[in-house]
Amino acid sequence: MKIIPAIDIIDGKCVRLSKGDYGTKKIYNENPVEVAREFESYGIRYLHLIDLDGAKSKHIVNQKVLERIANETSLTIDFGGGLKTLQDIETAFDSGASQITIGSIAVQDPGFCFQLIETYGPEKIILGADFENRKIKTSGWLEESGSDVIDFILQYREKGIENVICTDIAKDGMLQGASGELYSEILSRTEINLVASGGISCMEDLYQMKEIGCFGTIIGKAIYEGKILLKQLQDFI
Repeated sequence: MKIIPAIDIIDGKCVRLSKGDYGTKKIYNENPVEVAREFESYGIRYLHLIDLDGAKSKHIVNQKVLERIANETSLTIDFGGGLKTLQDIETAFDSGASQITIGSIAVQDPGFCFQLIETYGPEKIILGADFENRKIKTSGWLEESGSDVIDFILQYREKGIENVICTDIAKDGMLQGASGELYSEILSRTEINLVASGGISCMEDLYQMKEIGCFGTIIGKAIYEGKILLKQLQDFI
């Protein structure tokens, strides 16, 4: 199972939110590149980098942070947040992203996203399935789409998507454990590489995600709050 730390960016700084609420912003480091380098020094190879300014403004904002991390580490970066146009997506790839995550645009313009999968290949495009009470939410988690999370994933699975980051918004940043039961259901009904996101609070949660068959797990606040140590992740890897 891939271990994928998260770096969320606001104003070029490494932050975390609770349940996606921008009012709960907590700055953990002024220099995201420094954070990424530390991850790499412990044997971590993957990074989930989210442009929260981009998600809010609906266009890429923090591509310079992406560029610096890509240039100064060898981490495999998946990048998301505000990727609404082909130009934004090309900017992300040109700035060093290995993969991009499509979330809101996947709900709002499926035809465009199906074309992205065809153009770039499913290995480059990750579906971001961010949900609350099983319903997909968009626009920085401010709007509910009405789509059931499994129906949403199946719609894209039929079009060739292979990798899905599944975030339970109610658990994100809360350090109360992940949605193992729902992830098990998703895995039983879809044939996708599921990356669990939201609620990871301790190493036991990671072992649970591995046991149910997750392809990867994203860890954010648990690292920044010292609930999971980088040395523990190094040993897990």
